[in-house]
Amino acid sequence: VQLQASGGGLVQSGGSLRLICAASGRTFSAYSMGWFRQAPGKEREFVVGVTRGDGYTYYADSVKGRFTISRDNAKNTVDLQMNSLKPEDTAVYYCAASAGTYRPRLEGNMNYWGKGTQVTVSS
Repeated sequence: VQLQASGGGLVQSGGSLRLICAASGRTFSAYSMGWFRQAPGKEREFVVGVTRGDGYTYYADSVKGRFTISRDNAKNTVDLQMNSLKPEDTAVYYCAASAGTYRPRLEGNMNYWGKGTQVTVSS
């Protein structure tokens, strides 16, 4: 599967952005999906995920209550709605797909990665 993330940009603290990950292929529904991010000088970290099948969602503590992930298997998309953004949310955001892990949280769980999209939150 090929993944393409879009929707990043520059926003003020407290603002909102919506990222979209578009996937190619006919088996999108078979993958658990996740968003990861990498801030300058830091390792890439898990942000949020949605499972294949029942669509269970799970979040990193740092974004709970502010970010919402959703998937549309008919459109082969995974959206990330980010509200109440903070400067510490500034990072390159990546969408990724896992074929084998039901609730992936680790980079090693993911089989496919899209190119990142930059999110910059100014204070």
